[in-house]
Amino acid sequence: MANGAGKKQSRDERERARAYRARQEFHESLTARRRRDNLVAGVAGGVLLVAIIAAQVAYFTVGPGTPEPTPTPSPTSSTTPAPEPTTTELPTPTPTPTP
Repeated sequence: MANGAGKKQSRDERERARAYRARQEFHESLTARRRRDNLVAGVAGGVLLVAIIAAQVAYFTVGPGTPEPTPTPSPTSSTTPAPEPTTTELPTPTPTPTP
């Protein structure tokens, strides 16, 4: 009867080892999936940021957000003298009587 107990113990050990390996593989697959998901999210986020920045640049350089050009006054090369400022005399205020 000693032989039967050894086979049962050996079978239980094999089952425990198999379950342990299965848990390890499951945990490793979860870790790999998290790593892959983080990489995909990082790349997608980077692409999204680049697209947003490119859209902003395009909108403000060639799109409707482009500022309208304003003509700059060019200096004239005429030799006419500038008008002299005129002085105007202001009337002198009259003091108001105090009651």
